[in-house]
Amino acid sequence: MDRFIESVGNFFTGGDQIPWCDRDVISGCEREVREIEDGSSEQLKTDCLMRLSWALVHSKHPEDVQRGIAMLETSLTNASTPLQKRERLYLLAVGFYRSGDYSRSRQLVERCLEIAPDWRQALYLKKTIEDRIAKDGVIGIGITATAVGLIAGGIAAALARKN
Repeated sequence: MDRFIESVGNFFTGGDQIPWCDRDVISGCEREVREIEDGSSEQLKTDCLMRLSWALVHSKHPEDVQRGIAMLETSLTNASTPLQKRERLYLLAVGFYRSGDYSRSRQLVERCLEIAPDWRQALYLKKTIEDRIAKDGVIGIGITATAVGLIAGGIAAALARKN
């Protein structure tokens, strides 16, 4: 019975297993980026910015997710290796998933899978996106059917009163 209740709860809350990040972690990453000295290596700067981007797109706060998306879109053009491009595409897909743009998220995760077809994280994200799209479709159909039922009931009640 508990599993049934949990599955119903997950259906309505989106129960995915993609991790969340809190503001303390984001603050720590922002501090790390600020503390990078001008003489630091480009790799260190890139690593710090990637950690911050990861934290932002995994945030529960929409404004953080949008900041992460903007940072990743800017840095995508600087990706010099397929691994860097794969990581950025994946994080962008997470960001768009968190912001509710499931079609854009799916496009990005598919581009990611073109680079690494067997990458389990990306495969899991793709399944999560597709499940969410299907669930939203079921909910949309349910709402539409309810609305049609109410309208039909209202018309039937109005006709019954006339007679």
